Amino acid sequence: MATIEIDDDVYEALQLPEGERSPAMKRELAVSLYAQDVLSFGKARALAGLSKQEFQKLLGEREIPRHYGEQELKEDLDYAR
Repeated sequence: MATIEIDDDVYEALQLPEGERSPAMKRELAVSLYAQDVLSFGKARALAGLSKQEFQKLLGEREIPRHYGEQELKEDLDYAR
């Protein structure tokens, strides 16, 4: 597992309850990396810790179009099996 270091000042400045900070940051990172086409849908969804439906809904709320290429097709086929 990799670790991302965030300055304590920045972490404490997040206007979220302590228990929601890490999951919120993971979701934001996942959405951003997916939107930039750095991560596939499946990998971004896993980073966000959300189900396929939950992550799709989050992308829709953010008006981020779904990228669908060979990698996503493979992940969907693997999931269907």
